[in-house]
Amino acid sequence: MWVVAHMTYAQRVDLSGRRLPADAFKETPEGHTGGALNVAPAYVAYLAANVLSAQTRGWLLGQGHTVAAVEAANSLVDNLSIRQVGRYGHDEAGLSRLCADFYGYQIAADGRPAAPLGSHVNAHTAGGLSEGGYLGFAEIQYVHMPLPGESLVAILSDGAFEEQRGSDWSERWWREHDCGLVAPMMILNGRRIEQRTEIAQDGGARWLARHLEVNGFDPFEIDGRDPAAFVWAIFESERRLLDAAKRVRDGHATYPVKLPYAIATTVKGFGLPGAGTNRAHNLPIEGSLRSDAAARAEFDAAAKVLFVPAEELASARSLFAAHARQGRPKERDNALATRAPEAPVLPQGISGSAGKTASAMVAIDHWFVDFVGANPNHRFRVGNPDELRSNQMGGTLDLLKHRVNRPESGSHEAIDGKVITALNEEAAIGAALGNKGGLNLAVSYEAFAVKMLGALRQDIIFARQQKEAGRPPRWIGVPLIVTSHTWENGKNQQSHQDPTIGEALLGEMSDVSRVMFAADAATAVEALRQVYGARGVIACVVVAKRPMPNLFDAAAAARAFADGAVTLEADDSPALQLVAIGAYHLMEAQRAAKRLRERGHRVLVTCIVEPGRLRAPRDEFEAEFVLPDPRLAALFPPALPRLLVSHTRPEPMLGVLRRIDGGPSKLRAHGYLSRGGTLDAPGMLFTNRCTWAHLVASAAGLMAAPIDSLLTGPEASAVAGRGDPAVLR
Repeated sequence: MWVVAHMTYAQRVDLSGRRLPADAFKETPEGHTGGALNVAPAYVAYLAANVLSAQTRGWLLGQGHTVAAVEAANSLVDNLSIRQVGRYGHDEAGLSRLCADFYGYQIAADGRPAAPLGSHVNAHTAGGLSEGGYLGFAEIQYVHMPLPGESLVAILSDGAFEEQRGSDWSERWWREHDCGLVAPMMILNGRRIEQRTEIAQDGGARWLARHLEVNGFDPFEIDGRDPAAFVWAIFESERRLLDAAKRVRDGHATYPVKLPYAIATTVKGFGLPGAGTNRAHNLPIEGSLRSDAAARAEFDAAAKVLFVPAEELASARSLFAAHARQGRPKERDNALATRAPEAPVLPQGISGSAGKTASAMVAIDHWFVDFVGANPNHRFRVGNPDELRSNQMGGTLDLLKHRVNRPESGSHEAIDGKVITALNEEAAIGAALGNKGGLNLAVSYEAFAVKMLGALRQDIIFARQQKEAGRPPRWIGVPLIVTSHTWENGKNQQSHQDPTIGEALLGEMSDVSRVMFAADAATAVEALRQVYGARGVIACVVVAKRPMPNLFDAAAAARAFADGAVTLEADDSPALQLVAIGAYHLMEAQRAAKRLRERGHRVLVTCIVEPGRLRAPRDEFEAEFVLPDPRLAALFPPALPRLLVSHTRPEPMLGVLRRIDGGPSKLRAHGYLSRGGTLDAPGMLFTNRCTWAHLVASAAGLMAAPIDSLLTGPEASAVAGRGDPAVLR
């Protein structure tokens, strides 16, 4: 706690305990100090519990902005990541550097942070699993994280508990045979940034305990100022959970077991003046310690109480440095932080039947059932926010079943089901993202997958930071299938017509955030093969669930993903290239090409299955992932006019595809125009100007051809908005 206070306010420390001069304090302190002070006893207790039990547990921080507590303790016990070794440490120089780096805002020549330290948990935080910047996502993932035989200490917050609902369901998912031990501990300090938490307003720890009991937890209260109480809470939680599981095994109880939950009551910012006030969230002491003698005196008085003499620290450090003697890894190398599951067996792709139609989602379902059978040693989680069978994944549901506490007779439910179904998109994706020791899938309506974006982005940016730090994550790729999508969900009004999720994820780095658009059944299955064959990536796979023409076989689909795009139709000396993204849009592009050929124009038809492979790289890691210039030029001849039709809004896709954009006179783009309603698929295509006829009209402009040479009068009138749209069907 003494180090945490100095990290916020001071540029350095003095291990003799002497008062620091005014110029040793920061001009602009920062720190989320109140929460960090409260987390310090909990994290030190986590370290102590590992020593006492000779077992290295994983840890998870629900509020990543309290990371100062973790970094301070790690420096004191020499539990440092590779980049931190030699820069930080338990001596005066190492701790002073830690203080100077904290909110130091140093930037390296390549534009990345220069210090291996951040304001939240980051890739350099020893043993860290997640940034914790999106409050509440730790709460919906922790129960899915440890494998059997592993243990996880989850240090959670009352503010995060209120931020993201879904953590109340954790007890529904825990099963001894496929879950490790979890010890959730809430820091109940009673304050958010500007006001008290609702828990504090509604009755504090007693109210929370009642709430938890109603939701299937086994809560108990501890003194959140006492690290020994936290140590006991870890052991007590594990004991209660093991005892509960044994009662189930012995036939004396049934699932769900009551999940132990420690409520650590404390005061926000305990240890510094201002504790318990609104300002305790960030800067408990008011005034500038550099220029305000009174504020500096407040700090000095508090620091004196928190100070521990160097010889006592040395004695304690020797007790914590027991890893070699106990034959266990350091906390930085805990099992959850170093996930590297065995590579899965990937069943072969499917062969397309030219001229026939098939549902890509049905093809995925059949392949995934085979995938489960081929990988019996992996733990599976399927995150399902709604209707798996409606989304054509009936075989998967029949095999893996909804995980429930009381299965209904004759239903596809089971105590040990692998499908985590919750009418809460964040909780569903949390099951898949938390299970990094196993194999995962999430399936959602496209429009509602946007609710998952914060959770996805948190994992994507953490994985990318790990890659940049030189230790890329080794967990197996996680696909999110979005179906019942914008173009086939018109019956449910415009709220169900939204391609935002793919657009947003294309904004992240494409080597770790892959966005794929299946063109047919074979490309849909190959997309999953690509993701499960990769490490440390999250992929959004956009798939139509209605039957569509089969265009690819397994080998052709693999070639398409090797480049991110493939040419399907090629005339000699073409005058125009039609570029399609998405199954419905490829079908319209092919119909447009047919009309253009009938009227004497030669064309190329190219399908893009992964736009991120074609983008201009933004750094060296993305440069290794994108298609090189010669191969891009072979697929997209530089001088050729192009007509793009996309599943997404055209503007974000044009930005991604800047390398093939010759400007307005050379490229025109069609896509979702944020128009919709209660419409069928042809109606959606028409209202968003994506029908074959709209494409032909744009082609006329690019080729300087009279529109009446390409479209009939009624067709041209329909495109112009004056005729009957039905003529275009």
